Amino acid sequence: MPQDPLTPYGNRPMVTPIVNAVNYEYLSFDVLRQITDGEIDGYTYHRDDNPTVREVEKQLAALECAEDCVVCTSGMAACTMVFLTYLQAGDHLLIFHDTYGANYKVSLILERLGVEITWLDAGDADILASHVKQNTRMIFMETPSNPLCKIVDIAAVGKAASTVDALVVVDNTFATPYHQNPLKLGADLVVHSATKALGGHNDLMAGAIAGSREHYNRLWFTRQAIGTTLDAYSAFLLDRGLKTFELRAGAMAKGAQAIADFLQKQSKISRLFYPGLPGDPGYEVASRQMCNGFGGMLAFDVGDDEEDAKRFVAALKRIRHAVSLGATESLICIPYLTTMLYLPPERRTTFGVSKNTVRLSVGIENPDLLVADLKQALACVAPGRKESK
Repeated sequence: MPQDPLTPYGNRPMVTPIVNAVNYEYLSFDVLRQITDGEIDGYTYHRDDNPTVREVEKQLAALECAEDCVVCTSGMAACTMVFLTYLQAGDHLLIFHDTYGANYKVSLILERLGVEITWLDAGDADILASHVKQNTRMIFMETPSNPLCKIVDIAAVGKAASTVDALVVVDNTFATPYHQNPLKLGADLVVHSATKALGGHNDLMAGAIAGSREHYNRLWFTRQAIGTTLDAYSAFLLDRGLKTFELRAGAMAKGAQAIADFLQKQSKISRLFYPGLPGDPGYEVASRQMCNGFGGMLAFDVGDDEEDAKRFVAALKRIRHAVSLGATESLICIPYLTTMLYLPPERRTTFGVSKNTVRLSVGIENPDLLVADLKQALACVAPGRKESK
């Protein structure tokens, strides 16, 4: 039997080796047969599999309480692989507006391929069952949602999906497996932009799909066919990020809760979205299906208009004005101007986002310092029209 590239001498290195090989020499024709027949773990070509990638897949599967996991080149590659693997012409997809904006672009491709799509507001998830059809094959959602942190009851969605045997797919990027395990709540598949909190350092791009071994086999086929296998160096960085993942996720949730508590008392904040606040519409469901806190993401409206939000963001000194999320640094953006540019202007606000809505991804910094930065930036925003009357 050939040596395992990760354990070449019978012991295991403390750091996962970066195996950059594109192809592998066969020690014999019998070894080739054993690999291709699946009798032994082995590698033939990078598009099929890679030892460094495989190592991080096993770790992510364990985090999501899944049998296996497929890692790919980006979060959107993960979403697209799921759609292409399980949907075909004539199928119906139920998806929420409250997902990452790039899914809108993918939906245009799916519609060209003959997939029927219904968009719903995550805030109206209780009416989802009335939109399920006999040809509904998938329900795709984020919870907490992007960017307004709305909470969807995963178990309730699973119950509605079971009436027509539809797949339930949950994008768990905002929650992370530290706070939520959708597979335990009735989901069939979990997807991640591993670029975000799983990697955590703004230095890699990757996606992940976790589920049963049967789903792994189907998704592996799609990845191998279209060539979305992650490179070994990015897999190494993801592996390294996972070593501190739980520490980072805990710190982010603690900071986000402190910031939400502060913001709810500020007169220049007209709306605040964070499921860890008892007054939040999703608090009750989030308290049941999340654990270890409520995550590091929140959204809020600053002042009266887009200019107020711009003035606020520009005044921040410690919190960085940038897209993405889940990083060690706190990041803030105005979704209408950034993450939702994929959507036509009229669709950006249809589910509750305003031009003065900002999305904050809390990092691992001292929460007191972040609150102080927010406080001084709010001082740069003029009193609201309602407030000044």
